[in-house]
Amino acid sequence: MAVPDALDQYLKDHAGEFEDQLCQLLRIASVSTDPQYAPQVRQAAKWLVEHFEQLGLEAQLHETPGHPIVVARGPHVPGAPTVLVYGHYDVQPPDPLEEWISPPFEPTRRNGNLYARGATDDKGQMFTHIKAAEAWLRTTGSLPVNLIFLIEGEEEVGSQHLEPFVQQHRRELNCDCVVISDMCQFGPGQPAITYGLRGIAYYELVLRGPKQDLHSGTFGGAVTNPANVLVQLLASLVDEHGKVRVPEFYKDVRPISEKERTRLASLPFSEEEFYQQLGVTGGSGEQGFTVLERRWARPSFDINGLTAGYQGQGAKTVLPAVASAKFSFRLVPDQDPEAITAKLEQYLRSQLPPGVQMELKSYHGARAVLVDEDHPYVKAAAEAIARAFGTPPVFIREGGSVPIVLTFQEQFQVPVLLLGWGQNDDNTHSPNEKFSLADFHRGIRASAYLLDEIARTGG
Repeated sequence: MAVPDALDQYLKDHAGEFEDQLCQLLRIASVSTDPQYAPQVRQAAKWLVEHFEQLGLEAQLHETPGHPIVVARGPHVPGAPTVLVYGHYDVQPPDPLEEWISPPFEPTRRNGNLYARGATDDKGQMFTHIKAAEAWLRTTGSLPVNLIFLIEGEEEVGSQHLEPFVQQHRRELNCDCVVISDMCQFGPGQPAITYGLRGIAYYELVLRGPKQDLHSGTFGGAVTNPANVLVQLLASLVDEHGKVRVPEFYKDVRPISEKERTRLASLPFSEEEFYQQLGVTGGSGEQGFTVLERRWARPSFDINGLTAGYQGQGAKTVLPAVASAKFSFRLVPDQDPEAITAKLEQYLRSQLPPGVQMELKSYHGARAVLVDEDHPYVKAAAEAIARAFGTPPVFIREGGSVPIVLTFQEQFQVPVLLLGWGQNDDNTHSPNEKFSLADFHRGIRASAYLLDEIARTGG
């Protein structure tokens, strides 16, 4: 069915109401990583169930060993394709609180933005799809597609229970495409479709030396210092050209095609402005590749945390008994996290001096994802976004990882449409998280148009 004029009018007439409802959800401090917030996490899940039911959708709260999963389903539309919308209602901790201009769980409109923890990651973006469904139901009494919502409460802590849930409920969740809005546009006024995500392999390396901390004057130079070894091992993982030195690390790396390099180079991107926005004078990485290529389509290594020895005020001449680091590799298509883990451990042990014991903990890994840009549903999404934003989207890749995307691809063998309404400066996971209200409403309109375009495309 074509988008009725009444739908656009409904979106305009209820814009303020949509914002107020989002604020209700944002006031719920659904921090999934901290057990003391567990009641609020459940409250957010129940709020969604009640909201879905008010719209006329069948909704159910599914218990897991962790936080609940919410599933809602629209009225059956015979012969129409099925769209699964994924999102999450949990949020990151708000710390450090002193850096927030307005309280994190008191949504505040300021400078055309809505400030609150979860505003863009992911309550605000997820909510656009709910409001799009509402507009169809309220103006036509039906939906153009079969619509399923799958909203979890553990995305910020690794989605531990989501993959088993999807596998267990595969038949009920079976769909023709998946829609996720939990990422960013390319820039202000420039919407984007993300067709690729890097994978990840995340580790903790623990080195143990003497049975207790020692005096560095008495024992330094004779006893192997785990902290010294730690920094040497970490430094050895990357050479002077920015390439990872783990054997066979690049063996399965899929090269960037010349066509893609040309397209990435054509994007309106300034490396100088990029670094200025981050407050640095420049950057570094794998030589021979641009900043966008390194961020999106090449693997990388980063230390995420270091712990060793005395870190209090003043000086303490200590040779620490234990030193540890958390680090990760971002992976690209065809790299296997498990194969890399085996080669990494072998390499690190080969570099280990006497007097130190090593433990390598592998926390999680996920393969990279690519979506076929020529799929009809991807083209349908491009048309919907162009209609809503007034300009066609660009096609980009993203350096981050969303492991559930690969699960959806493997379980349903369907395209996953990664449609971000946020901006790179939305401060996700940081103080003063925000969401542009204009983009919030454009996202609702794009989602409403998307359902129509997918229906036109067919199953």
